[in-house]
Formats: sequence, C-alpha cells, structure tokens
Amino acid sequence: MKEVKIYLFRHGETFYNEKGIFTGWKDSKLSPKGIKSARILARKLRNKKFQIAFYTRLSRSKDTLKEVLKFHPECKKLIKDDRMIERNYGILNGTSHEAFIRNIGKRLYKLEVEGDLIYDLNEKNKNNIISLLGKQEYDLIHRGYNIPPLKGESFAMVEKRVASFIKDLRKLLKKKKANVAISAHGNSIRLFRKIMEKSTKEEAVKWKIPYDKYYEYSIKV
Repeated sequence: MKEVKIYLFRHGETFYNEKGIFTGWKDSKLSPKGIKSARILARKLRNKKFQIAFYTRLSRSKDTLKEVLKFHPECKKLIKDDRMIERNYGILNGTSHEAFIRNIGKRLYKLEVEGDLIYDLNEKNKNNIISLLGKQEYDLIHRGYNIPPLKGESFAMVEKRVASFIKDLRKLLKKKKANVAISAHGNSIRLFRKIMEKSTKEEAVKWKIPYDKYYEYSIKV
C-alpha cells in the first residue's frame, strides 16, 4: 500500500472578488493582487511533487494553476473537471453584494413592514430596516447550507457534485498511485474539506478559504 498526496488550493483573487460581486460561474480574471497571491501559492508548493493536476473551465482556475506549474515539470497530465467549479449563484452571478442587500431589503420592507401597516418611520429608520432585512436574506443565501439563489446552487447541491468528484478521484489515485494538485474555487474547496475532514455543515459554512493557502491530504491506495 502506498500513500499519495492531494494538494488543494483556491484561485487568486479576481476583479469581481475585489469589488464584492457574486462571481459564481462568471469568468472574472485574476486581479493584480490575485496574480501576486497565485505566485505566493506557487512558491509554497514549489517543493511538493505531483504528477496530475485538475482545473475547471474558468480562467481564474487555469491561470492560477499556470503559476503553480512553473515549478512542476514532473506534472504531465492536466484534467478539466467542472465538478470542482465555483458555486452557481444563478441570477445573482455578476451582482454586487451591496446591490443585492439593498434591493432585496426594499422588497422585504414592502412585504414585512408596509405589509404590517407600519408607516410612521422616518427615512433613517426605514433605511436601517431595509439594510437589516437585506443583510439577513444575504446571510441566508450566502452562507445558508440548503438555500439556493434563484436558478443557482445551494451548498448541499455543490456537495453532491464534489462528493462525486472525490469518489472518482480516489479511483484514479488507486490506479495511478500519483500525487495530484487541484486548482479549485472557494465554495467547492469548502465542501471538499467538509467531506475529507468529516466536518459538519455548520463548521463548513463559517470557514474562510484564503487565496494563497493550500490544503494537503494523504490517502493510502
């Protein structure tokens, strides 16, 4: 029996990440800061060895992997697998967090406040309630495990495809007995970690996934 390694990492920051926009399946490019963090990550992985690397169709995954591969001539096989792609935010893809909070807050205000016949609020208090309602809805969608945005994915839905990827990855590792690198995305990494580390969904939704850190796993095959 042999022990093989998995090196899992997130792409560098994109222009959408920088601006607080739901990126999802939108193909936002790496920002200058994102390129820098990808190069920091590449140096951290410099002395590791892997023969197979995975990426998704999005350029931020591919471009981060390119930086990492500069130090790894031993990696001869590249595989595109969109089961490790970012969570799909549906109609929110490309929408700023701020705009979502503001707009959904206004809608909820009409339903929950005006609908209850509370009309005597001054403008400041009205805006405070709109912001609070919008933030509550934002938290439910952004970090709620079972709640998908319209035409998008919940964390539970992402976990199913990530679990399928891990199942096939184990088969590949058993067959090839090789180390692998995976250039993935914040939320697919979140669910990969949940499965591999046997964590709870409550823990997983709270994790911060840095741009310049990698996660290492050992598997006996």
